[in-house]
Amino acid sequence: MNDEKVFVPPIKTQGIKTKLVPFIKKYADVDKNSIWIEPFFGSGVVGFNLAPEKAIFSETNPYLVDFYLQLKKGTITSQIIREHLEENGRLLSEKDETYYYVVRERFNSTHSPLDFLFLNRSCFNGMIRFNKRGEFNVPYCHKPQRFSKAYITKVVNQVIHVEQLFRNHDWSFQCQSFEKTISEAPGNAFIYCDPPYIGRHVDYYDSWDEEQEQRLCDALKRSGHQFLLSTWDHNQYRENQYLQTIWGFCSKVNQEHFYHVGAREKNRVPMTEALMMNFTPTG
Repeated sequence: MNDEKVFVPPIKTQGIKTKLVPFIKKYADVDKNSIWIEPFFGSGVVGFNLAPEKAIFSETNPYLVDFYLQLKKGTITSQIIREHLEENGRLLSEKDETYYYVVRERFNSTHSPLDFLFLNRSCFNGMIRFNKRGEFNVPYCHKPQRFSKAYITKVVNQVIHVEQLFRNHDWSFQCQSFEKTISEAPGNAFIYCDPPYIGRHVDYYDSWDEEQEQRLCDALKRSGHQFLLSTWDHNQYRENQYLQTIWGFCSKVNQEHFYHVGAREKNRVPMTEALMMNFTPTG
């Protein structure tokens, strides 16, 4: 897959695995008889590129799940999305920052999947962050001309690709905890986990700490299924201590990576990624 183009989904998230897809695919032991289980769906970049015949994608962020559920049902379509981005992009170019906050307030009231996409593409650094009241609170990116014809076409083409994937695959989307998703995984499941990176200064829909990392490990052990887990190994400043204290029973492979998303410069340094697995890698 190193020579193949990696598909980038329409919804951006922090820590998106676009450049790591070939690395992950190398160790993802999924065949036609397996069901791909992803308890931390995020952007969908890994599952959408591996494109297993059957998959269950799960998230605790209801707005991510709802966007893809509505797209799968046909409630929203690539054409509806094009029209929404064109109209709201025009208003953004005319009213600039004022209009961004109009849409943000509207989304926090209606939770429209169309506004969710618009905000995701016009907010600062493509972040998805909510306050304690559950309100989307990411500031404006200060790019009033963001939604050019070329940019809208790029996003719409990404949506069209997802629509095509839906037609050819048996995929479901669920808004629930990772523990519920893992405990309900069928016997032929292969589980890929991309939880929030413990010890990293990033914002996710839910917080993440050592207790949750341990709960995830315990849930995976109880399941008895093969799993892959993405996490960080080290950077030039420090190492991930939990690879030993929690995941020490796993096999590990590493890959150098550089994250571009993040407001703080100290979070934009090169990082060594780790893939943890409860089987012996053959790649």
